[in-house]
Amino acid sequence: MRAINPLRIALLTHSVNPRGGVVHTLELARALHKLGHDVTVFAPARAGEAMFRASPCRIVLARVAGVRGLVGMVDERIRALKLALADEHAARFDVLHAQDSIGGNALAELKQQGAVGGFVRTVHHLDHFDDAQLARWQRRAWQDADTVLCVSDTWTRTMRDAYGIAAQTVANGIDASRYGACADRDKQTLRERLGIGAGPVVLAVGGIEERKNTSMLLEAFALLRAQRPSAQLVLAGGASLLDHDAYTRRFLARAAELQLDVSGTNTPVIVTGALDDAAMPALYRVADAVSMVSLREGFGLVVLEALASARPVVVSRIAPFTEYLDDATCRFADPHDAHSIADALSHALEGSGGIDFDHAVPALLKRFTWQASALRHLDIYSKQLTRNQLIGEA
Repeated sequence: MRAINPLRIALLTHSVNPRGGVVHTLELARALHKLGHDVTVFAPARAGEAMFRASPCRIVLARVAGVRGLVGMVDERIRALKLALADEHAARFDVLHAQDSIGGNALAELKQQGAVGGFVRTVHHLDHFDDAQLARWQRRAWQDADTVLCVSDTWTRTMRDAYGIAAQTVANGIDASRYGACADRDKQTLRERLGIGAGPVVLAVGGIEERKNTSMLLEAFALLRAQRPSAQLVLAGGASLLDHDAYTRRFLARAAELQLDVSGTNTPVIVTGALDDAAMPALYRVADAVSMVSLREGFGLVVLEALASARPVVVSRIAPFTEYLDDATCRFADPHDAHSIADALSHALEGSGGIDFDHAVPALLKRFTWQASALRHLDIYSKQLTRNQLIGEA
């Protein structure tokens, strides 16, 4: 990477909640800060909300009232970010980088108005929206960007093949120091608080969502529990801007049919909701296996967090997981087959689950660091700045 002077960088994320894209934003900001750059993170937030994880970087919260309805909520957050950027004199930043469609549209509008020269957009994954306005916003957020990044080769190829966008891959990272044996001291307190018994315990992070394939995981867990009656499924997190109520109601109805109580603590299925960020390392260490059998992911940070916690992980045999994982680092399963998931979970619960925690996992975690991700970002930022300068001089 070419040496560059310290940059003023604005990173935009869609909320203050613990979602993968927000984690990416905060950890990238921290890594860029450590490398000597001046980073400001912009995020919409309601009154009383704060960023879920502390950061050494400056955080600007664009206050929103909390308009109901997805279209209204997205529109409010776009407008709030535009206002916050205007108040902070957006043009003074060397790099403006949006991690999602909300920030991408705020920057696209400022670009159209001539308030900023251009921006970078990272596509973590794309969603399907029946609403035409949401679909237009999603498309504009990457279409109007000067540089498009993706967190996996899968999505880089998708942007190229489906949309003709010459995106570049910049992978996620993992702060392994947050996880591991250091979290063991908090395990018992967390067990008692959530009503987690002796187990075995299967953990899934991300709440109850169709994209996360939670209902199929429930079917698989029912099969697993028939063989391991004391098993518990813990569904953690789930703070999302999207409406998953209908899917959650179907999930709960099916859990009742399967006679899997979800009513509180000490139950076969425990739904924690959003947890304090400080509790997550201990929760991974409480788990005997971690499941991420999603139908669609940008990268899957939970996988790296689980492996850094020395916990076997079951993942869908689909990209992007198949890009960076193999049989030495995970147990693969067919996300459309409950028996396949149950079988993979059963194997994962046997010792180390056949995963090579002595060699393959450490090598994998060494490949994905936030410092490496930050250096890759800086190289791309530098090239864009050079290109913009040449255009300005032409």
